[in-house]
Amino acid sequence: MNDLVLLLLGGVLLYFGAEWLVSGSSSLALSLRIPKLLVGLTVVAYGTSAPEAVVGVQAARTQHADIALGNVVGSNIANLGLILALSVLLRPARVSGVLRSREVPVLVLATIALPVLLLDGRVSLPESALLLGMAVVYTAWMVADARKRDRIAQATEAGLTAAAAADAAGGPTGSRQVGRSLGIALVGLLLLIAGGQLFVQSATALARSWGVSERIVGLTLVAIGTSLPELATSLIASAKGHAEIAVGNVIGSNIFNVLLCLPASAIAGRVGAPLSAVAPDLAAMVSITFLGCLFLRSERQITRLEGAILLLLYIAFLVGLSWSPGR
Repeated sequence: MNDLVLLLLGGVLLYFGAEWLVSGSSSLALSLRIPKLLVGLTVVAYGTSAPEAVVGVQAARTQHADIALGNVVGSNIANLGLILALSVLLRPARVSGVLRSREVPVLVLATIALPVLLLDGRVSLPESALLLGMAVVYTAWMVADARKRDRIAQATEAGLTAAAAADAAGGPTGSRQVGRSLGIALVGLLLLIAGGQLFVQSATALARSWGVSERIVGLTLVAIGTSLPELATSLIASAKGHAEIAVGNVIGSNIFNVLLCLPASAIAGRVGAPLSAVAPDLAAMVSITFLGCLFLRSERQITRLEGAILLLLYIAFLVGLSWSPGR
């Protein structure tokens, strides 16, 4: 029971750490007169993926490769099957033409890349460098394309939504004062690091005490725990009538999980598993991603029925894990 309490405490630290890091960094960037466009497309996008990155690095550094890999795969599945599904059930979301033409192709490419990278059973350093390079290129393309399309309003809404999520979490609001903003961001970063260490340690202890594999813990408890910032941001956005932001938040997070969190973990330590051992998990990730992209195929609304389908698939995935021979 103590390990479960520590896991929950680690999740709380990750949640507040991510929200305060985003809030403080956004405020700091704005106080330094960095355009809101860049803040929304970089600080907010990277910040909500910070828990996955921190936990992945901590897991890989302490030689828990199954948790590091399961965190990425499980988070991508949970983002679509749980977070996007709940957001759409709360309020149907309209698909942005920008999202369909820019983010969806990158998401498909990143999703296909993961099984290919694991053909040899691990993510190597050269492959990690390639993924990080793709993250840089994607971010530059995203910013340049947003400037071209004059989507400043969308980026501003994203930043406001992240700040609202921090408010809902009880975190401090952003400030124009550089010192205060920097302090909030640093505290958030420290909470992230502490929460990541606690989360990985308690998750591995739970795996041993429950007699289940670290793979299962990584795909479920760790994946859901590190997705808390995306969950909060997406649900608040949907409740405020900005469900399209929830869609963009989920898709962007899944892209950064593969292009940023995975290689960061692989650089910190070994990340990988025999392809045959994780084939069911990868198949579930690819299937739910392709289905989600099918729902995003045109400039239209994602309906509650489609949200319910994604949620049912996620539940089926969890049930399948409970019957997995490798549990």
